[in-house]
Order: sequence, then C-alpha cells, then structure tokens
Amino acid sequence: MNDRIRKYWERFCEEKNISKDTKFEAWSFGSTREMADELAELVKKNIKTATTSAYELYEEDESIPEVGEYNIILNGSDEPVCIIATKEVKIVPYNEITPEHAWREGEGDRTYEYWRKVHDEFFEEEYKNMGKNFCEDAPMVCEVFEKVWG
Repeated sequence: MNDRIRKYWERFCEEKNISKDTKFEAWSFGSTREMADELAELVKKNIKTATTSAYELYEEDESIPEVGEYNIILNGSDEPVCIIATKEVKIVPYNEITPEHAWREGEGDRTYEYWRKVHDEFFEEEYKNMGKNFCEDAPMVCEVFEKVWG
C-alpha cells in the first residue's frame, strides 16, 4: 500500500472519528485502467452502489466482502477516489441476479440487458484467464455498498 492511500485512509479516520487500525482494503473495479476510472467515477457520483464478483475466482486466502467493512476505491492510476462501506452481501447464481442489482451497478443505460451483455463478456474472459469455464449458474458475490467519503 502506498503513502497516498495510507494518508487518504488516515484523513477519513480522523474526520469520521474511526480508529486508524480499522480493517480496510484498497482496490479498483474492472480489468483495465479505463474501466477502473469509469467505475470509480460512477461510485463517486453515487450512481454505482453495487458490484458483482465471481465466488469461484476468489483466491484461497482471499475473503469475500463482509457487511460493515470499508474499501478505498482506486482509479486506473491507483489513486484513491472515495471510500465505501459494505451494506449487503449475498451469494447468488449468475442467472438469478436481479434487474434491481444490475441497476444498482450503475453501468451503461442501467438496464438488465446492458448489464448482462457486459458481464457475460467480462466473466467469460475472467474464467478463461483462470483456466475455468463460465456457466449460467456460477455462484456470484453480489455486494451492495454506500459511498461514505470522497
């Protein structure tokens, strides 16, 4: 973790009267610099309030999101953009993700059809990169969050 991220976290903790030892992660959305920039900006504007990740692609030592935890959202240059707090986490088969969740993700025209098209492509590529096959009922971690700072 770089000094810029650490200082950003410390300013947040001071302003919100939270212990600097509180657990947090710093990460960016997507698989490209451009995607990270675009999605971080949607979070900053309170448009993107949810995300979906493939449960099967978590590393063995990597934990899934937990309600109440904080995350610093980074842009494509690994610069802090804002801080979110996780409000809800569910594991749902991919083909049962709701239009409401897709709308909360805030991408494109916010329709389920748009969400499904870009996420089909994204997850097919992600699974392929891990030597796995993506299927319709793959378990997905559906997270709802709130921007709390930035």
